[in-house]
Amino acid sequence: MEALAGLRAPPASGRAPRGRCWVLPTALLCLYGFFANLRPSEPFLTRYLLGPDKNLTETQVFNEIYPVWTYSYLVLLFPVFLATDYLRYKPVILLQGLSLIVTWFMLLYAQGLLAIQFLEFFYGLVTATEIAYYSYIYSIVDLNLYQKVTSYCRSATLVGYTVGSICGQILVSVANWSLFSLNVISLTSVSVAFATAWFLPMPQKSLFFHLVLRSQVSREMKVLDCKNGAVIQDDAALKRVPGWEDIESKVPLNVEEHSAEPQEQKVDISKVLKELWRDFLQCYSSRPMLCWSVWWAFSTCGYFQVINYTQGLWEMVLPSQSFEIYNGGVEAVSTLLGAVAVFAVGYIKVSWATWGEVALALFSLLIAAAVYVMDTVRNIWVCYVSYVIFRIVYMLLITIATFQIATNLSMERYALVFGINTFIALALQTLLTLIVVDSSGLGLNIFTQFMIYASYFAAISLVFLVSGIHSVMKNYRRQEEMPSRSTASTP
Repeated sequence: MEALAGLRAPPASGRAPRGRCWVLPTALLCLYGFFANLRPSEPFLTRYLLGPDKNLTETQVFNEIYPVWTYSYLVLLFPVFLATDYLRYKPVILLQGLSLIVTWFMLLYAQGLLAIQFLEFFYGLVTATEIAYYSYIYSIVDLNLYQKVTSYCRSATLVGYTVGSICGQILVSVANWSLFSLNVISLTSVSVAFATAWFLPMPQKSLFFHLVLRSQVSREMKVLDCKNGAVIQDDAALKRVPGWEDIESKVPLNVEEHSAEPQEQKVDISKVLKELWRDFLQCYSSRPMLCWSVWWAFSTCGYFQVINYTQGLWEMVLPSQSFEIYNGGVEAVSTLLGAVAVFAVGYIKVSWATWGEVALALFSLLIAAAVYVMDTVRNIWVCYVSYVIFRIVYMLLITIATFQIATNLSMERYALVFGINTFIALALQTLLTLIVVDSSGLGLNIFTQFMIYASYFAAISLVFLVSGIHSVMKNYRRQEEMPSRSTASTP
């Protein structure tokens, strides 16, 4: 997911300064992210599908159309993960842009249940290919710029989504535009994004399948010396690079003479999969890593479900055909306040190793309460406020979880853990959708669904509360035993 190193080879005498060559690809990628998320019609999707433009029923939309997105996302995630690395990011970004165009073109002109289900499949492809957007830039810029470019790229998507939501709300409430017109704007925006993506420079390397020998040797792997024809390395991470055994035998004996010549090392897929399996076993053998990953997977599953069907709940509470709705404004406010909460995480000083599980339990209980209130208090403004709280708390916690997981992992392993956690979340969501939502399962109504989602988050809270209290007590006993041991060892 996150690749290391850059494009230019340093001269034989040392590493060349990169200058500001990262600015253009970063700016282009941010433009792509902004326009790809500038979709003013999205907060009104359910209203559009139920309205005269598509004339679908509630059962068709909630129980037969929306579940297709979950299934397609799950099926496509792992193949897209590998294809993104193998094709070196840019082609997959172009595929995402094309999928966005197909999705909104079908949203404008496709009619009937089957056509809209195909539309959901393409939207599943859009979300599965997001991995390319968030990982492309790491194959272009230097390691010391990761934090800066990450903030730029993520901010671009948030700003695009927020601007789109605000524009959609203003055009519907003030200018009285039709939802069809909003979809035309969305199609135009994603078309601009697709055009922008063509100007992105093509990366020369990727994380697993396309290794550049020069960058592995001269930078990330820190080969220290060549003495008597032997290469001496000091980084244990060197052994974790898939196919390193093959690379090692091909390292030139005269590093100064050949270091300016990047040599791409393509890696066999079987070696990649074996390395991924070894890293999987090692990463999840750590209890803190397992704890944060379990919360990530289970909570993301519930978050996806609530986000997918919230518009349906609002539609049942206050039918948009008869009343003015403010979905766009609510989405904009929740996104902005969530971004503020994410920013504030950097200033929170807490021993997450000790109190992390308890914090997850308490905040998960707050999420459960917000979903429960949305479901039981049939007032649209209460629903809006509860939804804003729900999104803020989730965005806050997922940021903390991401930081805790990434702290002690290399870029390769962070990519692996992120992918596995997302895959597990989608597998759980698929199971939940099949049982609760899909018409082939229970096919429950929207209010019963949200009661189940509230209970789901309450169960997560209970599990982590019990586990957290146990961890705190164990740490407390360990601290009490340490002075007594030191006293006993004193002569």
